[in-house]
Formats: sequence, C-alpha cells, structure tokens
Amino acid sequence: MRLLPRYLPFLQWLGSYRRADATGDLLAAVIVTLLLIPQSLAYAMLAGLPPQYGLYASIAPLAVYGLLGTSRTLSVGPVAVVALLTASALQPLAPAGSAAYVNLALTLALMVGAISLVLGLLRGGFIASLLSHPVVSGFVTGSSLLIILSQLKHLLGVRAAEGHLPWQGAWKLVLAAGDTNLVTLGLGVGALALLVLMRAPLRRLLQRWGVKPTAALMISRLGPAVLVALALALSALLSLHGRFGVSVVGAFAQGLPGLTVPELAWADVGALLPAALVIVLVGYVESVSVGRSLGARKRQAIDPSQELVALGAANIASAMTGGFPVTGGFSRSVVNDDAGARTGLASIVTAGLIALAALFAAPWFALLPHVVLAATVIVAVSPLVNVQELRSLWRRDRADGALAGLTIVAVLAFGVEVGVGAGVALSLLQLLWRAARPHMAVLGRVGETEHFRNVLRHPVTTTPGLLLLRVDESLFFANIRGIEDRLLALLAQDPAVRNVVLVCSGVNAIDSSAEHSLDMLVPRLAAAGVTVHLAEVKGPVMDRLVASGFVGRFAPGRIFLSTHEAVLALQGEPANRQSAQAA
Repeated sequence: MRLLPRYLPFLQWLGSYRRADATGDLLAAVIVTLLLIPQSLAYAMLAGLPPQYGLYASIAPLAVYGLLGTSRTLSVGPVAVVALLTASALQPLAPAGSAAYVNLALTLALMVGAISLVLGLLRGGFIASLLSHPVVSGFVTGSSLLIILSQLKHLLGVRAAEGHLPWQGAWKLVLAAGDTNLVTLGLGVGALALLVLMRAPLRRLLQRWGVKPTAALMISRLGPAVLVALALALSALLSLHGRFGVSVVGAFAQGLPGLTVPELAWADVGALLPAALVIVLVGYVESVSVGRSLGARKRQAIDPSQELVALGAANIASAMTGGFPVTGGFSRSVVNDDAGARTGLASIVTAGLIALAALFAAPWFALLPHVVLAATVIVAVSPLVNVQELRSLWRRDRADGALAGLTIVAVLAFGVEVGVGAGVALSLLQLLWRAARPHMAVLGRVGETEHFRNVLRHPVTTTPGLLLLRVDESLFFANIRGIEDRLLALLAQDPAVRNVVLVCSGVNAIDSSAEHSLDMLVPRLAAAGVTVHLAEVKGPVMDRLVASGFVGRFAPGRIFLSTHEAVLALQGEPANRQSAQAA
C-alpha cells in the first residue's frame, strides 16, 4: 500500500482536496483550453498530420498525466519541438497526412511511451543528465529556428517541398518564393503583429488601466484564441480561400477518436527507434525542467522517475486514441499555473473541454487560414531562440559556448535527431577531456595554521624535500597518465624532494587502471629515492585500496588522516594524532 502514492500521485491531492482547489482548477482548465485548441491544431500541422490529431493528442494524454504526474500544474500535450521531431522522423517514410503516415505517428507515440514507462519503472530519471545545459540551449535554439523556417512556406502562401536535410528545404523555399500569395503574406504579418502586441504591450496597457497584474497576464496569454476568432470571421466575410487563394484548414473529422492500435512492422520500429529515443530524452528534459520550475514556486517537489512513468502512460494513451508523441509544454503549463491550477484535476477538466471541442467545434475551424496557425507557432517558439543565453555561455566558458554553437550548427545542417546525438556525443567528449586534465595544486601551509592551500594563489610556506600535491578529480583510466606526468615534471624541477604526499581530498573514486598505474609508479619512484604517501583518503576509496591489497604493497609509504599530520610526521616531528588508514 505504501507504493500506491508513488505510482498513483493523484491519491495525494485527492485526499485533501478543497473547494478552493476546485475554483482554481476549473478556471485554469477554461483558460488553458482556449490556449490549447489553436496550439493543438498548429502542432498537428507542424507534425504533418490532419488537424484533428492535434485535438486527439490533447485529450487522453492530459487526463492520464493529471492522474499519474507528480507536478500538479504541468500541462501535457503536443509541443513544437516534439512535433518537429515527429515530422522529421516520419516524412522520409510516408507521405504527410496519409494513412501510412498516421499509423507511423501512432507507432512512434507507442514506442516513446513504452521506452519512457520502462525507464520510469527502472527509476531511470538519471537520463536527464545526458543533455548538458549548453546542449539543451543549443538544441532548443536550433530546433526553434528550424520550426520557424518550416512555417515560412505557410506565411508566404507557397507550396515548397520539404528537403531531406534542413538546408535543402530552405533552398526549395527560396526557389518557391516568387509565387508568394500577397494576401496570405499580409494576413500572416498582421497575425504576427497581433500576437506580439497581445503579449507584453497589452499586459502593460491593461495594468495602466487598473487591471490587476494576474488578470492582465491571463488576458495577454489568450492572444492565439483571439486571433483564431478574428481570422475565422475575416475568412468567412471576405471568402479568403475562394477569392484570394488563401490556404485554409478545410473540413476535418469531427468527433472523438476510437481505439487506435497501431499496426506494428518491425522495419518501421527499427527506423523509428532513433527518433523515439531522442523524443524520450528531449521530452523528459523539457517536462522535468518545467515541472521543477513551477513546483519551486509552491515548494512542491517532483519525482523524476515517476515523471517518466506518467509521460510514458500519456504517450501510450495518445497512441491508443489517435494522437502523436506528447510531452509537457512550457507556455501552457505556465498559463495553467498562473491561472490558479492547484492539482491534476485542472488537466483532467481541460481534457474534457478539448473533447467537447473535438465533438462539436470542427466545422468552425474549416475556414481557418493555415497562415494563422503558422503565426501561432512562430510566436510561440520565437522566445526560445535565446541569443542572450548563448552569449552568456560563451562569456562564462568558451568550451560550453562552443558546445552550444556546434549543437545549433548540427541541428540546422543535419536535422534535430543528428543534432541531439551530436550534442550528447560532444558533451561526453567534453566531460572526458576535462576529466583527463584534472586540476592539481602544489600545497603549502597557511601561516601557523593546519590549513594548506595552492602555492600559486596564497602566501604559504613549503617544507624542503617534501612535495604536497592535491588532485581534484577521481582517478581513472583517462587522467592517471596526466597525473603521473605532472608529478614526474615537478620532481624533475626539484631534485631535493624525498617525500611526495598525494592529497586525495578531491578523489571520490579510483578505478583498476589508476590503481595499477600507482602500483607501477610507487616502486619506480622508490628506486629513485622518493617515497610516495597518501593523505585525506576518503572511506570508499580506502575500502577499494584495502580490498585490492594495495595498502599492503604500499610500504614504506604511509597513509595519513590529514595533510597537517603528514607534514609533521615527515618533518621528523611527533604527530599530534596517529596516522589513520581511512578518512
């Protein structure tokens, strides 16, 4: 019974549910629904699917996450980056919008759900660490630029085929630009202007008029819903499609989806596996980041592994109800939180309202211009192109800045999947490179204290014939050779050294390669008249050295509890404490 709250988080908030919670949840559900309907249609278009599939992906996944998610305000559904990943994975395999394409989308959602669910049950929340902050920043910026690029054909009102690689699609768009529909372009520019003005400028104006900040924020966030209403009215009154050739959504299936079990083909599963893994990783990182950020406002913690379970179940529900891969969305989650959502019931009610829209509202959207949905997508992802963050990364650490830049280039040149893979690979290479070049410091005593610091940073005193070398990294195969080289270089600079103390306060682990290298180094230095000692060895490292027999082979070298004790003993003075064999 104790496991039930972990795997069924709704039991935690259901038992203490109050009337005040219901007020906030219902209000948030209505506001998020108004935002989510145009977003769902837009992201279905971005994924290459008919509009109704965006609504389908916003019903069952929302309700399932509301029951199983540990974030009480995260709103799950279609998001721009995952929609782009879906399109890039499916377009080489089938024509967009075809029955085969839809089946592949369902298959991809099922695979994403299964992988996430298994990882969650295995407590695999650690996978978020595979994407470092520079890679995430570079990926988000690069993919946002790709999303904006993919919507330009709708903004221009031209037919431009997708390229196998992003730059090919951009070239085809340039070739088609001569056929721009000026009415579509004007409508698109107007839609972009309206969405931009309804954000910060409208919020500031409303506040000057005396509207409370929270209410002003909510009104400004409803820009997409207002735009859709205006565009539908304008399209009907002016007959934009018939008279001016403006592309519209057109009639699409009305009603709720039935049970949609994808037809699995092992060839398709193999082809979609890389994309599924990338979507799991990217979607999970985005969801956990948003969930933690919103939870911190109310001091609510989330369980990363249970989030994988919840996202897995949500994607499986999407696959079984006509949807495509989903994850937690930033913009609507923030709206959900700001509107007063208290529990997962807000998501469940939102799912019900989206279901009503799927049942009854489809005919209303038939005249909606595609360019309006494109403008909605462009404005939604534009803030994710964070140039300031990239500049900050470059200023703080050139290597991190270069990593973010290379990830952007890889995404723009070769696509999102290759970009993520390149980012992860570069992150691991950067980690190995830094670990292979650990910081090491020669130490000296600070005044008459028992503290020892870097001789290059502090006024300290050293002991003739004694070298104190602190290694600020675990010892393993990639860095042990560099540590040996640094030690031998220091000994060559001072032939008078007879005792070396390796200060291990920064060593958290040691592998067999490093241990073997020390086994070889100690007798070599002994033959040269230099005795190696250790100080401040941590317990787990000492356990490893004792178990392997290294301590028995180490004599005449000694292991000291502290650097101060080592210096006293090796100066020939009586130590205040006996040397210890473990820290």
